[in-house]
Amino acid sequence: MEKTIHRPKIFVSRPVAQEALDLLSQHTEITVWPGAMPPSRQLFLESVREIEGLFSLITETVDKEVMDAAPKLRVISNMATGTDNIDVEEATRRGIPVGRTPGILAETCADFAFALILNIARRITEAHQLVRAGEWLTWGPSILLGSDIHESTLGIIGMGQIGMGVAKRATGFDMNVLYYSRSRKIEIESEFNAQFTSNLDY
Repeated sequence: MEKTIHRPKIFVSRPVAQEALDLLSQHTEITVWPGAMPPSRQLFLESVREIEGLFSLITETVDKEVMDAAPKLRVISNMATGTDNIDVEEATRRGIPVGRTPGILAETCADFAFALILNIARRITEAHQLVRAGEWLTWGPSILLGSDIHESTLGIIGMGQIGMGVAKRATGFDMNVLYYSRSRKIEIESEFNAQFTSNLDY
């Protein structure tokens, strides 16, 4: 008699990268919430009733009510750097391990933060809107003057992975980095031309 292989049921609370879904499909029976918006609370509770694994996003609150609704739940995988949306204490009490993705977006967030700095300083969005509105007439020495990034001072509050990523990018613009953090990071000060301050009153 051929042995039946158990394939655990997994619920994925939003469409994610196809590569991840393909990998899960090799070993599990997956159901993916199809909408671009997260499921309603009621639909979420109904979707987890028979599952053994939950692949959740930061938009889903996974609390005691959800765990009660999923009596077979054996593991929670959270597509987020933290677990603010998950009752980790309750999961621990039930012996359900909780996974997350720490640091996965640190460099991406640093990219985006620096893009916003450049956008604000050089007034890129304003210029784009001006052109799209048909109001651009000609170049002029005082039109949409912005601020130079190079050799200016950048203040960073919190020198964690994202803060260090922003500081690293600032070195390419010869910026002076002034940072505040709960603890001083001596090792990065020379690397990123950074100066520690304990005073936020600037």
